[in-house]
Amino acid sequence: MSFDHPVISSLLPVVLLIAIGFVAGKARLIRGEAARDLSNLVFLVLAQALLFRTMSSVHVERLEFKPVVAYFVVAGGLFAAMVLLRGRDSRAAVLGLAAIFSNTLMIGVPLVGLAYGEAGLVLLFTLISLHSLILLTLTTVVLELLEAREQSRGANDTPRHLLATVGRAVRNAVIHPVPMPIIAGLLFAQTGLSLPAVVDRPLRLLGDAFGPVALVLVGVTLAQAAIGAQLRGALALSALKTLLHPLLMAGVGLAFGLRGLHLAVMVLTAALPIGANVFLFSQRYQKAEELVTASVSLSTALAVLTLSLVLALLPLLP
Repeated sequence: MSFDHPVISSLLPVVLLIAIGFVAGKARLIRGEAARDLSNLVFLVLAQALLFRTMSSVHVERLEFKPVVAYFVVAGGLFAAMVLLRGRDSRAAVLGLAAIFSNTLMIGVPLVGLAYGEAGLVLLFTLISLHSLILLTLTTVVLELLEAREQSRGANDTPRHLLATVGRAVRNAVIHPVPMPIIAGLLFAQTGLSLPAVVDRPLRLLGDAFGPVALVLVGVTLAQAAIGAQLRGALALSALKTLLHPLLMAGVGLAFGLRGLHLAVMVLTAALPIGANVFLFSQRYQKAEELVTASVSLSTALAVLTLSLVLALLPLLP
């Protein structure tokens, strides 16, 4: 397989960025105590710029919804199943996000562009415009509800009043670093205005830095984590994301009447490895951090095989 193969050329930069972070972590160029501050920079600054700027140009009336609806039906169903089967707690919600959240920007855009050209990218960008809005907001709400339930249990293990728990969770979910820039950007887009260049340029620079810095941070955390102990769990989570997710997408997509390019792009997007946003959620909520770190890295490494397999099988779909 040559370096100009779509899978290799899309994955290699991601693998190298994680490797750079791993080497920097092992050499203690970035110390463990600094990793949390770097995580806050990515989550609270770079992600804010990326999410707001992405949503600031989304016009809902122009989106092609049928393939996107099918995609989110699959993602929502798999997320719900993960939460129910993994214990219905906040850790289960983070693992549920890992099973459905794809690396659409760093890997998806170059891969779909090389495989399906501009027509494929138009469809992918439609999905990307709603990807974070729906999946990250859904996870935030569920996480806050589960966290509120866990924290509401006192010494006698008696939950607080349900309305108080729900109210606190909804407030925390709305006043949150993920939904706020998404909602603000979406509302701005509906005004028909464009961001002035003096504002758009720094937002673009910050947003462009999100992917590389987040992946370097994955490598730094990987250098400090006991990955051997997480290998079995990471393999299982990687298989759910890169094999089960696209398989479910193919079945539901066919049931929705999707064919050709629409079905291929949705299935390929579902097969992408776990996105760095999941790692940041695990860091922020301090849930399954080592497992998620290992899974992000392992799913990216295995994607050379899994994405090649998916690309080979896609022409066989009706």
